[in-house]
Amino acid sequence: MLLNQYKNCFFYGNILVMYRCPWCGDDPTYVRYHDEEWGSPVHDERTHFEFLLLETQQAGLSWRTVLYKREAYRHAFANFDPETIASFSNADVESLLTNPGLIRNRRKLEAAITNARSFLKLQARYGSFDSWIWRFAENRPIVNHWNTVSQIPVSTPLSDTISKELRGAGFSFVGSVTIYAHMQAIGIVNDHLIDCFRHAELSSRA
Repeated sequence: MLLNQYKNCFFYGNILVMYRCPWCGDDPTYVRYHDEEWGSPVHDERTHFEFLLLETQQAGLSWRTVLYKREAYRHAFANFDPETIASFSNADVESLLTNPGLIRNRRKLEAAITNARSFLKLQARYGSFDSWIWRFAENRPIVNHWNTVSQIPVSTPLSDTISKELRGAGFSFVGSVTIYAHMQAIGIVNDHLIDCFRHAELSSRA
């Protein structure tokens, strides 16, 4: 009877175990990110910019690398406040390049500042970045139904479109692969596997 109350779970002895997407493994930080953030629809402006900044810093690296540097980025980049970051100077970039907690790539650090300025311009034009980006999904999450990680795409025609528009608006390091990862992170697409307990949780809210 109890099993019927817990979809996507199983018992290991007397312990109730939840199925998760295998990519998070058993790393506590990764598991917490999977369980609490990845795929949850984001509508807060600063959180939007936080994920966008972190995704652009990831380009060419693993998300695990960025996730473990997240707090260092939070401290160095004014708690991800785009208005403050937009005012950063060349001297600030030089200071950031000495910070061992960051990915010390000049072009990526400069892009974070450029992107903050472009982010503010989109906010001014559309009322909010949230309004701008969610309109591509008609303001509701796209729920996919994947059985295996290998089925999940790294980009889609929609991420191509968003990437192109972001680049046209002055953003850097926003290729289609990066933007699809961003869409997954902020819940525009639900790419949890169908056996994962989070797929059902998020689908029920869509």
